Amino acid sequence: MRTGIVAVLLCVIVVTGVLAAGDPMSRRNDQPIKIKSNELFTDNAAGTATFVGKVVARQGDLVIYSDRLIVHYADKDKEVDRVEAFGNVRIVQENRRGEADHAVYERQLAKITLDGGKPKVSQGEDTVTGEVITYFLNDEKSVATGGKTGRVEATIQPKSKGRNVGTKP
Repeated sequence: MRTGIVAVLLCVIVVTGVLAAGDPMSRRNDQPIKIKSNELFTDNAAGTATFVGKVVARQGDLVIYSDRLIVHYADKDKEVDRVEAFGNVRIVQENRRGEADHAVYERQLAKITLDGGKPKVSQGEDTVTGEVITYFLNDEKSVATGGKTGRVEATIQPKSKGRNVGTKP
């Protein structure tokens, strides 16, 4: 069980980099990780650890909220392979936020996919919504796709918002 908990903590370190644009992972790795939930179930045979009920994973200024968080381990070395968050998923860091009904982190591909419930990503007042939003952590890029439920929508606020037009700064 101790190995499972250590792997869960390592997993949260990686997942917490989702919205950390410009913030190197090494600084976050030095900070303690705190995970709270109503229950924790580990299954060494299946290679999973499941946090259930008002899950809050916090490291530094980044917080991940969900109803359920499942950590899947690779068979050979028990390294974290995949992490799934289900229900009311919110990823918050300063003025950046991601929301969806479901999120998946895939370690080998270094990507996080938000889907279900019209995923939305926002930074300040700028927002992007779509059917699926994918972050590629190593490449610092993302892809949003529309799909059957609608098209990708982006709202980008002008930097001069709130200033009188024609007035010098």
